[in-house]
Amino acid sequence: MNIVTEFVISSPSLPLVSIPDTLEVDEIECVHALCLQSDVRTFTVRIDPDDNVSPENLAALDEIMEATLLGDTNDGTVYQLTVELEESISEAFESEHIDATQLESTTITDNEWREKKLFRDYESFNDFRKSCENHDISLELVSITSDPSVSDGIAEGGLTDRQRDALTLALSRGYYESPRKVTAQELAEEFDISQPAMSSLLRRGERELLSSSLGSQGKLNSLSV
Repeated sequence: MNIVTEFVISSPSLPLVSIPDTLEVDEIECVHALCLQSDVRTFTVRIDPDDNVSPENLAALDEIMEATLLGDTNDGTVYQLTVELEESISEAFESEHIDATQLESTTITDNEWREKKLFRDYESFNDFRKSCENHDISLELVSITSDPSVSDGIAEGGLTDRQRDALTLALSRGYYESPRKVTAQELAEEFDISQPAMSSLLRRGERELLSSSLGSQGKLNSLSV
């Protein structure tokens, strides 16, 4: 089942994170990225014109090989930036590690990227998360939901907000990893409920997700006959 994730990845080696810090910009918005070579990317970014950033300012940064002013829009000044990636970032960003589609522009601040991606399934997201970890990129999961194209039934009779919050917490803390990185007791303490209540909440949420993914209760019953 497709899943929509919103997350923050952090590393001083991420491309473009030097811009907010060095040029005193609150944030920049990356609207497109193109792979030219394994270690070279071209990014199309928007920057607030009030930040008074010039192509010369951008080109002076060590990571930027070329900076081109494309023009102004209502949403900001648009630049095309060609960036040489560090080896660890290039390896982490290899297409074999990312089975996902970008849903919104990436917001870039000092040392951080905030992204919203559609992954084919949880396993694909987990592969991406592990690739980040293996290359010293921290990942904080903000939210995870099923693909909107299949989530209508869930909204009517599936996950409650509390079940979704519990599952999101468990997933972000590594409860579903093998071996587990956190216990149900530790999750319960963070959720401020008892361990049995936490386990029950997770089981009910897991059942709702499985039911919505595999079909109606009637279909599940017929499969078990």
